Amino acid sequence: MKRKICEVVAEVARNLIDDDGNNQWPEILQLLFQCANAPNVQLQESALRIFASVPGIFGNQQNTYLQIIKEMLMKYLDPSSNREVRFQAVRAVVAFILQHDKEVEIQKYFSDLLPHVIMITADSIKEEEDQTLIKLLIDMAETVPKFLRPQLEAIFEMCINVFNSEDIEDTWRHLALEVMVSLAENAAPMVRKKAEKYIAALVPLVLKMMTNLEDESDWAVSDEIDEEDSGENNVIAESALDRLACGLGGKAILPHIISNIPNMLNNPDWKYRHAALMAISAAGEGCHKQMEAMLDNVMQGVLKYLMDPHPRVRYAACNAIGQMATDFAPTFEKKYHEQVIPGLLTLLDDVANPRVQAHAGAALVNFSEDCPKAILTRYLDGIMTKLEAILTTKFNELVEKGTKLVLEQVVTTIASVADTTEKEFVVYYDRLMPCLKYMIKNANTEELKMLRGKTIECVSLIGLAVGAEKFMSDASEVMDMLLKTHTEGNLPDDDPQTTYLISAWARICKILGKQFEQYLPLVMGPVMKTAAMKPEVAVLDNDEIQDVEGDPDWQFVNLSDQQNFGIRTAGLEDKAAACEMLVCYARELKDGFANYAEEVVRLMVPLFKFYFHDGVRRAAAESLPFLLICAKIKGQQYLE
Repeated sequence: MKRKICEVVAEVARNLIDDDGNNQWPEILQLLFQCANAPNVQLQESALRIFASVPGIFGNQQNTYLQIIKEMLMKYLDPSSNREVRFQAVRAVVAFILQHDKEVEIQKYFSDLLPHVIMITADSIKEEEDQTLIKLLIDMAETVPKFLRPQLEAIFEMCINVFNSEDIEDTWRHLALEVMVSLAENAAPMVRKKAEKYIAALVPLVLKMMTNLEDESDWAVSDEIDEEDSGENNVIAESALDRLACGLGGKAILPHIISNIPNMLNNPDWKYRHAALMAISAAGEGCHKQMEAMLDNVMQGVLKYLMDPHPRVRYAACNAIGQMATDFAPTFEKKYHEQVIPGLLTLLDDVANPRVQAHAGAALVNFSEDCPKAILTRYLDGIMTKLEAILTTKFNELVEKGTKLVLEQVVTTIASVADTTEKEFVVYYDRLMPCLKYMIKNANTEELKMLRGKTIECVSLIGLAVGAEKFMSDASEVMDMLLKTHTEGNLPDDDPQTTYLISAWARICKILGKQFEQYLPLVMGPVMKTAAMKPEVAVLDNDEIQDVEGDPDWQFVNLSDQQNFGIRTAGLEDKAAACEMLVCYARELKDGFANYAEEVVRLMVPLFKFYFHDGVRRAAAESLPFLLICAKIKGQQYLE
């Protein structure tokens, strides 16, 4: 009840400060000081709680009160104060500093409070009860990292000790790691200069956490893959290594990775070999320049693990190759095609371990996407012989056993190979298209939605690759199946088929050109509906957020001590894809799209301010020149 009353008082005070900083409720300041100076601990705590919720409560009179504010906060940060009062004082200090994140002079003035803030945060970690203070430290690392500079070594010392202690609950270790990673991302020069020895100690600890894997007996044969829990130790550690590399750069990070990798790769425990290969995957983006110079050595180390006796190590080797194919394209493809393509094709025969087999197909997608056409074409017969055989086998397995993991991946791999080899792919068209069309027509159960979506993508990419002349005989039938999917399927907003359908229509529009105009009345409704989709948003307090915090469809931003803004991200990618398709229709059809130009302009212009997704804003900006060209066809008077 006390906390709720403080929240109400804070909200009223916030709303009674006008745009010029005039406080329309001056009595609140008097109340604040009375409570702060009262001998009653609960009143002191309430004053600090209100101030933490409304750090701008002094409005345009703040400079007059700066000394008093500082003295009040210093008084309650003192070790002699009540524990809860000290914790609330830390919350108040952090809220005040974050409120003035651009005002360096104020930050300097309050900098001598920082040692007490760190000390009290360390106490809260020892108690392992309330994670609020270490989370506030993360907020400062993200927003005002330079304010933390005087205590940087103390912060790293504290966090390294927590992270290194396996006796401490994992969530605390994760938060300690997040503090260090956030500082590396947001104040890289400062961390490189003042915390070099801690980074040298941190990297081996992160690599060790990456070995924290469950030994699941059915992992390699599982057909249903749950997205890896983002809270698992190995996933958090791998992400941290990636972020450290991107934040601090290869010069600072790569030597510490490289010095540990050889021993890990030679470790008899498969978990260490797996972690080493995943570390190579994670380091490529941030250590690009330094790794590129030693790619020959790296590849010599990675390739042999495609034949490792443990399936999860082979999986990790595929992952490393796929990631390097993306990070170092097209140099990687030009230099290592003779080793990589045969190596991945061999793993595509790993029928006893479908997870590995599928990941080899995924790595081949990464390789194909950026591989020069002339190089990939040399291997086209070998690749397609293998993929066609797997397609047939796995299609039969789907019918007999209901397994679909490898089949979904093979369909995607075929699409990628077609996309790169273009006209050279035409010789495989007649052999593949009947099977793919059959899958689109008959894969209509709930559990086969993703397979159907990927098959739709594959058919449209093959059509784009081989061109209108070859695809024309199937275009009408394919379009009819896709339109039937949308009109009869009553697809929910988060149906995985939606994005595939909308993208496929755009590709078929490119293939058919003017002949696509006949389908516009049928496709524009669903595309416009998806493009106009409004995301679900909510403001939740800390108690309410616990019910949905683990939901992958939602993302949250902390607004204050007790409030969080949430947005349901499911469907945003579909919205972006739909906006991009409208750009495609306007660009390709021109006068054929003129009748829709005005309606699309009305939709697109407000999306310039759609800050939830950059792809949506980008498509909105890109659409206007093409829409103007469409509208011009109706004459100057229409434009005016």
